[in-house]
Amino acid sequence: MKRLVIGRGSVFADLLIIGEAPGAQEDLEGKPYVGKSGKLLNELLIQAGIDYEKDVYFCNVIKCRPPNNRKPTVREINIHKPWLLQQIKLVDPKFILLTGSTAMRAILEVKDPISNLRGQWIKKDGREIMVIFHPSYLLRFPSKEINKPYHLTLKDLENVSGKLYAV
Repeated sequence: MKRLVIGRGSVFADLLIIGEAPGAQEDLEGKPYVGKSGKLLNELLIQAGIDYEKDVYFCNVIKCRPPNNRKPTVREINIHKPWLLQQIKLVDPKFILLTGSTAMRAILEVKDPISNLRGQWIKKDGREIMVIFHPSYLLRFPSKEINKPYHLTLKDLENVSGKLYAV
């Protein structure tokens, strides 16, 4: 199936989470972050105190699943990017969370390894942006030990939660 996967969540959200591209489950359901990675991300958001149903909008850089679930090409990213930028304008979030290197490179236009930027707030176009590990990476390296990717991601999300709900 080749379905357009636009987004899910509140279009009035203050937090926009951008992933890479739809996976098999996302292609099937027509919604981003509903597969294994999405379920893990939802759990992490809950642990960090973020109400993902009320305060988050989810989307991807690429709006349809690449063949064989491969990484999107630069050409595909460039084709889909205007659509993504329009989504950002329409949702108008205060905070953007970029999950993984594809989203990081598409929005921040950097080539750094994700480990150099993750967990830091970056100001761009009047918004605060943070890069985190993609939940699929956490599924491959599930250790919950301190300073391992899962623990670091949870700490990053707690940081986001603190800003999102600051009075």
